[in-house]
Amino acid sequence: MAVAGGLVLSALIVMTCLSIIGRRLGIGPITGDFELVEAGVAFAIFAFLPLCQITAGHASVDVLTNLFPARVNRFLRMVTEAIFAAVLVLIAWKLFDGMLAKKQHNETSFLLQFPLWWAYAASLLGAVVAAVVGIYMAGVRISECLTGRIQIWDGVETGHPMEAEQ
Repeated sequence: MAVAGGLVLSALIVMTCLSIIGRRLGIGPITGDFELVEAGVAFAIFAFLPLCQITAGHASVDVLTNLFPARVNRFLRMVTEAIFAAVLVLIAWKLFDGMLAKKQHNETSFLLQFPLWWAYAASLLGAVVAAVVGIYMAGVRISECLTGRIQIWDGVETGHPMEAEQ
């Protein structure tokens, strides 16, 4: 998903540059460039979420938690992963509802007249994958909390994997 998001962002960068060059040369912009950027960036954001979720790439403030024992931190990670999973499922569900509404009302973009539900559907793909990854990671963190053994090292834990085994 992240690779797809990166390819879409790269294409959007090229298109935006061509549109700006066209304006400067007097040829004119690419028609609907802002509509394509809006839809493409929405897709890219959702495409990057699964990777961000599985690698603990979300922003965190751990000034205080560094002082807590490992057991407390495992519990906090379990709770936050479960909340993330619930939020990701909610986002996917509401995005699905939004897609159905856009499709039902035959809403289209202003200039290109492409159906808006297409952008919702593309974003929904990433949102569903992110929700599945979120649920998986919540399960992993629940298991880690119950067993006391780290199953997925993602750099957030203190210490080294070999030290935890001893």
